[in-house]
Amino acid sequence: MPEQKTGLVITAHPGDFVWRAGGAIALHAKRGYKVKIVCMSFGERGESQFAWKEPGATLETVKAGRKDEAERAASLLGAEIEFFDCGDYPLKPNERHFDRMVDIYRETNPAFVLTHALEDPYNFDHPNAAHFAQETRVVAQAMGHKPGAKYKYSAPPVFLFEPHQPEMCNYKPNLILKIDEVWEQKYKAFQILAAQKHLWAYYERVALNRGMQGNRNTGVPMTYGEAYQRLFPTVEEILK
Repeated sequence: MPEQKTGLVITAHPGDFVWRAGGAIALHAKRGYKVKIVCMSFGERGESQFAWKEPGATLETVKAGRKDEAERAASLLGAEIEFFDCGDYPLKPNERHFDRMVDIYRETNPAFVLTHALEDPYNFDHPNAAHFAQETRVVAQAMGHKPGAKYKYSAPPVFLFEPHQPEMCNYKPNLILKIDEVWEQKYKAFQILAAQKHLWAYYERVALNRGMQGNRNTGVPMTYGEAYQRLFPTVEEILK
């Protein structure tokens, strides 16, 4: 029996993996992939506007609420999730987080990794998470990191999911993923994120726009899409 393929998503905050990659997560889970999400924070400071408006809100209650939302959203999309609790605004991973991320790469040996765009002048947590994802991806290959450890690992292709304002982030997508068959799952995951309900309609419009672009560029009938930027080139034997 062939080994189960895996996918890895590295995200700064709980909402990010839902808005930007929820379709890819659900689609690959439906195809039999084991998808793991690493959420570097609970988004407790800067990504929880509605939660902080609740009477008596504290850092602890906001973190607990966002953790619960993220766990339920990940489960609905068919993925497992691990939290690093690096704080947010700013995101501050330490050596322990770095070491754990390297181990996760080696443990999962993912077929792909999804993470943030390389630039975002509105939210520095996002490019910091992308840098963290890339650096640990490379270090995981180093035999001198935990020498003697047994693992099977090949550095995976990296796909950058769409930032909130792509034109301000030098983001140029070169892949549109058709997510029609899992759109309902993705939208239900939106509705779990009560602390960010102001974004539900916005990201539905993003999905519709990308679906229209995908249809116009390829002729493939589609309504909903997600945009990705491939970080490294593919190797092909023919042009296609």
